[in-house]
Amino acid sequence: MLLSVKALHTWFKHQPEPIKAVDGIDFEIKRGETFCLVGESGSGKSITALSIMRLLPQSGLQKQNGQVLFKSGEGVAVDLTTLKESKMREIRGGRIAMIFQEPMSSLNPVFTIGEQILEAVKLHFPQLSASEAWERVMMALKDVQLPDPETRVSSYPHQLSGGQRQRVMIAMAMACEPDLLIADEPTTALDVTVQREILRLMKALQQRTGMAILFITHDFGVVSEIADRVGVMQQGKLVETGTTDQIIHKPEHVYTQSLIAALPENLARHETHQAVQDQPPLIRLNNLAIHFPVRKGLLRRVVDQVRAVDGVDLEIPRGQILALVGESGSGKTTLGRGILRLTEPTAGQITFDNTDITGMKPAQLRQFRRNMQIIFQDPISSLNPRLSIAAILTEPMKVHGIGENREERIELSRDLLQQVQMEEDALWRYPHEFSGGQRQRIGIARALSLKPSFIVCDEITSALDVSVQAEILKMLLELRRQHNLTLLFITHNIGVVEYVSDRTAVMYQGQIVEQGRTEDIVNNPQNDYTQQLIAAVPRVPL
Repeated sequence: MLLSVKALHTWFKHQPEPIKAVDGIDFEIKRGETFCLVGESGSGKSITALSIMRLLPQSGLQKQNGQVLFKSGEGVAVDLTTLKESKMREIRGGRIAMIFQEPMSSLNPVFTIGEQILEAVKLHFPQLSASEAWERVMMALKDVQLPDPETRVSSYPHQLSGGQRQRVMIAMAMACEPDLLIADEPTTALDVTVQREILRLMKALQQRTGMAILFITHDFGVVSEIADRVGVMQQGKLVETGTTDQIIHKPEHVYTQSLIAALPENLARHETHQAVQDQPPLIRLNNLAIHFPVRKGLLRRVVDQVRAVDGVDLEIPRGQILALVGESGSGKTTLGRGILRLTEPTAGQITFDNTDITGMKPAQLRQFRRNMQIIFQDPISSLNPRLSIAAILTEPMKVHGIGENREERIELSRDLLQQVQMEEDALWRYPHEFSGGQRQRIGIARALSLKPSFIVCDEITSALDVSVQAEILKMLLELRRQHNLTLLFITHNIGVVEYVSDRTAVMYQGQIVEQGRTEDIVNNPQNDYTQQLIAAVPRVPL
C-alpha cells in the first residue's frame, strides 16, 4: 500500500460551530493505481488533498488529526501528519506531487515555464549539474507533448493556452518522478478534445513510471475512463468506496445513487412537439461577421483581423432550443453577444422576428432589447454585489416601465423567484449569500423579468455540480414550455446538449461547420471536426 489515510479530520474555526470540511475519512491507494475522489462542491475533496500535503494554514484550523501513512521509495511507512516541516518539504513535490485546478493562478506570471520547472528539479535533485537539470526540464516538457518545447520553455504562463498551461503543471509535477500524483480537477476548465489528450497523457505517464494517482473530479465520464477505484464524498465524509464499475452501475448509498441519476445521460429526454417544430425562425443570421482589429506599433496601426465570427448563416425557430457547441475560442460567445448587439457586427444581417436589427440606433435598440436577454456563464461577476436581489430584479423592470410602482415590481419579483424555485425571502439578501446554483437561478430570474421571447444561455451549467446542473436544466425546460421561450444554449457539454436541445450547430474557427437535429448531430456527425468532438466526450458506459 502506497498511501493509507486513517480517521482524517480537518475542521475550520467558525462560530457557532466549526466547519467539518473533512470528518473522519479512511481510504487507501496502491502503487500504480488511480483512485478517484468524487462529490459535489464543498464535499471536502480538495481539503482532503491539501490535508495530505499539509498545505493548509494552521491559524484557521480548529482540529486536524488522524494518520496519513505514506511509504517512501525505501518502503518505510511514515506518518505525514507528524513529520517535521523540513522532512515534509522533501516529500512534497518530490515523492508526492500535486496538480492544482487552475494552472494560471498556480504558475508564477513573472518567471518562464522553464525557470519554474528548473526550480523544482534543483530543489529535489541538488546533486545534478546545471546541464543535467536543464535536460530533465526539457525531457519533462517533451513527456507531456508540449508543442515546440525548445521555444515554449522560454514562454511565460500568459503566452500559453489553458491546455498548454495544464501540461506545464503536469511536467512540473512529473519532473521529480513522484510516487503519488494528486490531481485536483485538472481538466474541469478544458475543452473535451484537450481533456482527452491530458487524460491519455496522465495514463501513459502512469504506465511508464508506475506512479499512483489521486484524481479529484465531479465528472463521472472522466471517472469511468481513468479510475480503478472510486470514493464518494458528502459533507466531509466518505460515504461509499468501491471499484469504478460498482460505484457507477451498482451504487449502494442514496447520495451516490442521486449523483448517478442526475447525469445528463440518465435524465429523461424531452420531446419537441410538432407545433413547435413547424414554427418559423425567430432569429435569422445572414453572413454574419464579427472581426476584431489587431493593432501593433507605436501608432497602433491595424495589421490584421481576428475573425471571431466569420460569415455565419443560422436560423433559430420560435420556441426551440438551439445548442451552439465548439471548443474555447471557436466564437460561440461572440456569436451570442453579436445576436444581441452587445458586440457590434462587422458585416452581415441579424433579423429578429422579421425585423432587421443590424443597423438599429441605440435608443431604438434599447426598447427592442426587452425581447432579447442573456444569462451569463459566471453569475457572481454578472450580479452587482452591492445590490440586493430585489434591486437586481426590479431595476430592469423600472427601466422598461414594467409595473405601476415599486410594490407591484416587488410582487412580480416574488413571482419570478417562485418560478426559479427560490424562497421569496431571498429578495432581501445579496449575491454573496448564495451558492453558485442559487446565483444562477437569480440570473435566470433577471433574464425573465422583462418577459423576453429569446434568451442566450452562455455556458450556464459549466461550473455547476451534476445534481445542481440537472435541476437548472429541468427548470429551464419547464420555463421554455410555460413562456414559449426560444433559447440559444452555448455549451461544450455534449451530454447537456443531448438532454436539452432540439437542434445543434457546431462552431469551429468562427464558422458553423455543421448543423441539424441534435439526435442526428450526436449519433451521425458528418463533419470531421464534429466527429472528433463527439468522439472526445468521456461517457459513462450504460
